[in-house]
Amino acid sequence: MAKKHVAVLMGGWVSERPVSLSTGKECAKALRAAGYEVTEVDVGRDIVEVLKALNPDVVFNGLHGPFGEDGGMQAILELLQIPYTHSGLLASALAMDKEKAKAIVKRVGVPVAEAKVMNRLDAAEKHVMTPPYVIKPVNEGSSFGVLIVREDQSTPPQELYSKDWPYGERIMVERFIPGRELTCTVMGNVALGVTEIVSEGHNFYDYDAKYAPGGSKHVCPAEIKPNIYQKIMKLSLQAHEAIGCRGVTRSDFRLDDGLMGTGELIWLEVNTQPGMTPTSLTPELALHAGHSFEELVTWMVEDASCNR
Repeated sequence: MAKKHVAVLMGGWVSERPVSLSTGKECAKALRAAGYEVTEVDVGRDIVEVLKALNPDVVFNGLHGPFGEDGGMQAILELLQIPYTHSGLLASALAMDKEKAKAIVKRVGVPVAEAKVMNRLDAAEKHVMTPPYVIKPVNEGSSFGVLIVREDQSTPPQELYSKDWPYGERIMVERFIPGRELTCTVMGNVALGVTEIVSEGHNFYDYDAKYAPGGSKHVCPAEIKPNIYQKIMKLSLQAHEAIGCRGVTRSDFRLDDGLMGTGELIWLEVNTQPGMTPTSLTPELALHAGHSFEELVTWMVEDASCNR
C-alpha cells in the first residue's frame, strides 16, 4: 500500500519563523526516510489555495507561535477536513494564552505562580508586583519578549514603552521562581521523562539559549529526586489532559531546590507544538524513552486526525 502524502507546514510570517523552518526541514527529512511522500510548504497567506492544490493525506504542522500554534491553522485544516498533527483548535488556542492555560491547570491541582495580566503601558509605569518578577507576552513562544525584573531594579523595564514593541498589548506579570529549569514531554497519554535545562552564558532560557549551538546544556534524564521526577511527569500529563491537548506536548517547570530554596515546584506553560530542531528537547526526551526521531515523527503522522 502506498505511503501517505504528508504536507509539512513550516515558516510562516511570525517571530518564530526561523525555528519553524528548522523544525519543518528536520521533520520532512525524517518522514522521507520513513517512506512517506513529503511536500515542504513555506506557509504564506495563500495557504488555503496551496493545500487545496496539494490535497495531502496528512498535514504535519511544523509551525510555531501565533497563527500556526494558536488555533488559526487548526481551524483551516478542520474546514478543509485534512487530518493534522498536534493539538486541535480549542486546546491550541487555550494553551497559547498563558492566562487561560494557567487558570485551567490550576483547577486540577497543577501549581502555578501568582500572576497579573495587563496592558504593557500600565506595567511600564510602576512595579505592579514586588520584584523579582517576570514579564512575558500572553501569546508568544520561544521566550520572545520575556523580561526579568530583578530585586534591585527601581523601575520596570522601559522597553515596554517602545513604539516598536512587537508582542501585543497584553502582557503577563508573574512572580519570579528561582531555581532549576525542567521540562517534560508527553506523547499521547504517556509522559516520556524529564530534562533539566542549564543555560550557558544566559540569564535564563531565552531564544539564543534554546536554539543557538552551545546556548544550553540538557541533562537528560534530569538529576533530581525520584519523587520530584515522577511528580513532574504526573503534572505534565495532568496539564496536557486538562487543556485537551493531543499528540505531543512539552510542559516547562521551575524547581527551587537549592541549598536555601523552598522546594517549590511551579508549572510555567505547555507547548502544544514543541520544537523539533537539532537542539530541541522533545526529540531528545523521546530518544531517552526509546523512540528514534524517525519513529517519533511517524507516530505523529499516524496519530493525525481532524476533530482533535
